Amino acid sequence: MKPAVILSALALSACSMVPRLDRPAPPVPESWPVGDAYLRSSESSLAHVDFRDVFRDDRLQRVIESALTNNRDLRIAAANIETARAQFGIQRAAELPRITANTSVTESDSGTGRTNNNGSPVVGGLRTNYSISAGLSAFEIDLFGRLRAQSDAAKNRFFATEAGARATRLSLVASVATAWLNYAADQSLLTLAEQTAANAARRVQLAEARLRGGIAPRSDLTQAQAILATAEADVANQQTLVAQDTNALTLLVGAPVGAALLPASIDDGAAQLAELPAGLQSTILLRRPDVVQAEYSLRAANAQIGAARAALFPTISLTAIGGLASNGLSRLFTGGAFNFTATPNVGYTLFQGGAAKAAVRQSQAQRDAAIATYEKAIQTAFREVADALARRGTIDDQVRANDALVTASAETYRLADARYRGGIDPFLSSLDAQRSLYTAQRTAIATMLAKAANLVTLYRVLGGDAQLEAGSKGPEPALTRE
Repeated sequence: MKPAVILSALALSACSMVPRLDRPAPPVPESWPVGDAYLRSSESSLAHVDFRDVFRDDRLQRVIESALTNNRDLRIAAANIETARAQFGIQRAAELPRITANTSVTESDSGTGRTNNNGSPVVGGLRTNYSISAGLSAFEIDLFGRLRAQSDAAKNRFFATEAGARATRLSLVASVATAWLNYAADQSLLTLAEQTAANAARRVQLAEARLRGGIAPRSDLTQAQAILATAEADVANQQTLVAQDTNALTLLVGAPVGAALLPASIDDGAAQLAELPAGLQSTILLRRPDVVQAEYSLRAANAQIGAARAALFPTISLTAIGGLASNGLSRLFTGGAFNFTATPNVGYTLFQGGAAKAAVRQSQAQRDAAIATYEKAIQTAFREVADALARRGTIDDQVRANDALVTASAETYRLADARYRGGIDPFLSSLDAQRSLYTAQRTAIATMLAKAANLVTLYRVLGGDAQLEAGSKGPEPALTRE
């Protein structure tokens, strides 16, 4: 077989057995829910943002930047990307011939009845044979596109892995912000518990003095002591929670977080969080990294169908070797020293119990599962955004109501305490008012945390952080149908 024939075979364009893939229409409404629980949506689609546009506190930005540098989950994700990239490179290399080269020098002594490589008889004395050869072994000519389909599947798996890493980065930023705000809220609750404990200690002292003066029963003292014990228990519990919040933040960041970067209270921590518009069209969900990951996984599964279909046809492979050989170095590169062999091979399995057809059905079923996974990813994303918008639409009313409750409870406590000191009302009325105020204050702090956490949730579920996507290696899938 001539080299030109081999080159012609290698130049054959592989036909594709990969079926056409039309992306399923998003199984969600075109716009977000509307009603009393939801905010009015903006008419424009949400643009890509930087996390700094949402988390404007310089301390929080520095903590997030440290996490993006040191977090171990991100390092694992980066390693997974490189693994997927290498797997794609390995699979892509299978489409190309593997060429090996050899050179040798053979020394032989004199003898009779033997000949040199060029056919001349050995007449005695030391003989040297030189040879240079290059060739390829069992190179598969991808006439039916099996190798190309496998490369396409590996490429899409690589892109899916990269999108998954972006989802990890997006989730990390949101988790760091949430942990930072949890620390702020627990610091507020700790301060409140300490203030309540100090006030309860003064009430105990007052009850003891009134008991010694004979103007109050012992039950007043025991009730005051119960309030003090409850407050002291809350102080201890909040100290534990603050320490655990610090540990959680340290784990997320992957390095110690300095005290100067931590908020003193929830008011301090939530002061510089910015609003993030949702946009009118729910198609913005298609750019969420987890949805992008699901689509690339769908494309990879579809490509595997082509590989399984191509496996139904014969495989065509080629083994060839060519080189130069001579017993004289000066004659090694002459025309007579050249030799060449080529061995094409066509292989086809006559019987394998239907395994190849079963592999096609298996790949089709896997593609169907990937379609369902992709659709569920969109539905889950829609539900998460709708839930966050529902919370955003009502949280301000809840904050105002809780603030009003704290104000009313504080006034009730002030009046009840004055009436008790004036001997008008029993001590129990003052204690009940104090407990109500303490509960209202804790609820107000929790509601402020919920409002701040809702902004973090909106940032996460809408996706599309330009800062985090800057290092993306693969293109996002087109948002229109193929």
